Amino acid sequence: MTADLARDTLTRSAEDYLKAIFHLSGEGHPAGTTELAATLHLAPASVSGMLRRLAEQELVEHELYRGVTLTREGRRIALKILRRHRLIEAYLVAHLGYSWDTVHEEAERLEHAVSDLLIERMAKVLGDPLEDPHGDPIPGPDGSMAELVYTPLAELEVGGEAEIRRVNTSHPERLRYMSGAGLTPGTRVKVINRQPFQGPITLRLGAHEQVIAHEMATLLLCLKPEPAE
Repeated sequence: MTADLARDTLTRSAEDYLKAIFHLSGEGHPAGTTELAATLHLAPASVSGMLRRLAEQELVEHELYRGVTLTREGRRIALKILRRHRLIEAYLVAHLGYSWDTVHEEAERLEHAVSDLLIERMAKVLGDPLEDPHGDPIPGPDGSMAELVYTPLAELEVGGEAEIRRVNTSHPERLRYMSGAGLTPGTRVKVINRQPFQGPITLRLGAHEQVIAHEMATLLLCLKPEPAE
């Protein structure tokens, strides 16, 4: 089987590997086999076998004891799958009445089945959004993707103000908590108190206050206002 033909007949499992490697190999660092196995809930031996097959298809580069990175073609496919996933999430929330804590698993299933034509029609109906409901950037059809630098809310000092732009979790219960507390993308917050030793943080959201755990605050990614000249 040629490499080009193999890429056209990738299994769902192979696509999941490429997407997971993309997430784990940020900033050019290789993804470790152990952490990849943990992410995919698989045995390390199974992961090693799939990585060999993906390397034969020229989709990954795997160096023993160093980890795995995507080739240019592997990255292209990973971004294509990510675009599908995030557009599906956006469409389910905008047009089918899903809440943001219920769309991840649906998108996981659908991202492997929908056609490119359907995805692009979804994008057009949505107005070609740049972000999904969780604030994650949506890759463009050409594979480009904006990546802004955000500050975890947990790192803001007392008196610091920022706008929540992204939530770094797909855990349904955490998302439900965030939604109920008003901690969603687009919300402006101000830190008015924080306890030492990674204790709880008190925020002001509009006219009311909200206390959240330090761990939760690490998952809320914020954009600080531009400093006044």
